[in-house]
Amino acid sequence: MRAIQLMLVDDHEVIIDGVRAMLRTHIDEVEVVSAVKTVDEAIELLTTSPLPDIVLTDARLKTSSGFELLEQITTQGIEVSVVFYTAYDDEAYLFRALRAGARGYLLKQATGAELVGLLRRVVDGEVTIDPSIAGRVALLAARLQLGEFWPGAHLGLTHRESEILELIVKGMSTKSIAQSLFLGEETVKSHLSSIYRKLKVKSRAEAVAVALRDVTFR
Repeated sequence: MRAIQLMLVDDHEVIIDGVRAMLRTHIDEVEVVSAVKTVDEAIELLTTSPLPDIVLTDARLKTSSGFELLEQITTQGIEVSVVFYTAYDDEAYLFRALRAGARGYLLKQATGAELVGLLRRVVDGEVTIDPSIAGRVALLAARLQLGEFWPGAHLGLTHRESEILELIVKGMSTKSIAQSLFLGEETVKSHLSSIYRKLKVKSRAEAVAVALRDVTFR
């Protein structure tokens, strides 16, 4: 079986080095043939060099995003599978990626063996979602199909953001929220920033005030 040819798109050198190191023991299964930090660099390689099997991109890049990369690949008719590889377990990002034509959405917490297995499924024609979020996403999709929504959806909050807001209202610290939801503290902080922006507030206290006024938690 030929090794999967992989292009990495990530603006953090440490992530690129980490993925290379993680896949080094799986060289017969996945080969990192190129690694770039910007959308422009990725498109240039994709239009001037032999195509890889998969483009593995972060959702957020310093000057752009994986979504813009996917859009350009689709617009230019480049025949390559795009898989998001990100720290954001946000269902809004996932749904957006899949609607745009991504073939997978994987989290950076995956081990080398797990990553190889998931990439192999993409090459075999499957649309692959990281197992750690697949169940939650399936449940959300079912609820949306039935017209059911989570608290805070009317304010633009994702399901994960709603969960975090509820725990804020209960007085839990960032560290406690992270432990409760099995998330990293930086991930929780990122969600908090998004919550503040959507609620048009600047502090935890203001967010709690809005929640108590406008959100009914089950």
